[in-house]
Parts: sequence; structure tokens; C-alpha cells
Amino acid sequence: MTSILARAPLLEVNIWEMVKTSEPVPLAVLGILGLFSLLSWTIILSKWNGLSRAQRLNRRFLGVFRKSPRLEGIAALAEQFQGAPLVGVFSFGYSEVCRQVAARTTVTNKAALERTLQLGASEEITNLERNLNWLATTASVCPFIGLFGTVWGIIDAFQALSITASTSMRTVGPGIGQALIATAMGLAAAIPAAVFYNHFGHLIKEIGQRLEDFALEFLNLTERNFEENQPRA
Repeated sequence: MTSILARAPLLEVNIWEMVKTSEPVPLAVLGILGLFSLLSWTIILSKWNGLSRAQRLNRRFLGVFRKSPRLEGIAALAEQFQGAPLVGVFSFGYSEVCRQVAARTTVTNKAALERTLQLGASEEITNLERNLNWLATTASVCPFIGLFGTVWGIIDAFQALSITASTSMRTVGPGIGQALIATAMGLAAAIPAAVFYNHFGHLIKEIGQRLEDFALEFLNLTERNFEENQPRA
């Protein structure tokens, strides 16, 4: 156990030396994979914070929406929850209600209101899905970039073998080492991207379902608001 730990720093030095002495093509492969990984983690952290905040604000706004009997009161409080996807859908629907009321003093075109709510939900989902395609690209492309680096390293190892006519690890080690590093880098970039792409996709699907349910609640509240104002026979 002690001998293994004692060799660990030497292994790190060898890997670093291997990277520093690599040819331009393996270095370019590692640089590209590093860039993919960096951008992917930036998106992952940003999207994690954004979706968590959206879900939190959605719950708070929904509680206010269900307690308020009037659309006007909800509209006055909606600014406190800016960033919640439900607020975006509510703003679309409330704008359409205001247009119809300004023209006819009541809401008569429910089909137009439904379409407006659907547009609002679609826009919010599009905003939530922004940059997710980069995670999908990273998950699908990086293993192949790593494979290219692997093949290049093996070719380099065979070339060194043919030049020196020696089968020692000192001869083929650098090429094989470069190949293994490229493989590891490709997987290290692709696996988190794939995992979080699926996780975020599931969360966005749940939020999308919540937006659809909210549109129905908005329609119900609109009907109650304007049924109260209609003259009774």
C-alpha cells in the first residue's frame, strides 16, 4: 500500500510530462475535449441553478395564484416572482384578457385565449431548453474525438516500435499513454453531459406539464371572474 502511494506523484509527473511532450495533433485533441468539458460544466451549473430557481418561484407564485380570486390582484403581485415560467404564461394570458376586455368589456374569444396561453408556455419551454443542445452535442461527439486521439496514440506507438525495433514499454509507452489519456478525457467530457442532459430534460418536461395545467387553471379563474360580471336573467 505504501509503495503504491509513493508512486502516485511519479505517475502524475509522467502524465504531465507526456502531455507536454505530445505532438500537435494529440494536444489539439486534448484541448478540444477540455474546451467541451469546460463549456459543458458551465452550462450544467448555470442550468442547475436556473431550473432550481424556476421551480422554487413556480411553487411560490402558484400558491399566490390559487389564493387570489381576481386576475388584477395576481397581476399586481406577479412582479415579485419574475423568472418563474408560470409568470410568463400568466402575463401572456392576462394581456389577452385585457385586450378582449378593452374591446368588448368581457372575454368572449376563449379559443384565442387558449392559443395565447399555449404560445406563452411554448416560449417558456424554449427558454428553459436553451443551451441543452450543447450538452447533447458533447455527449455524442466527445467519445469519437477521444477515439480519434486513441487511434492516433496507438499509431504513434506502432511508429516508435517500427523505428526502434524494440518492444520495451519505454518505446511504446508514450503513444499508448496518449491514447489512454484521450480515451479518458473523451469519456470524462461525455458522461456528465449525457447524465445532466437527461436529468434536465426530465425536469423541463415536468415544468412543461405544470405550465399546461396552469393554463387550465387560468381559464377557469377567467371564467369565474367574468361570469360574476355578467347580468343574470
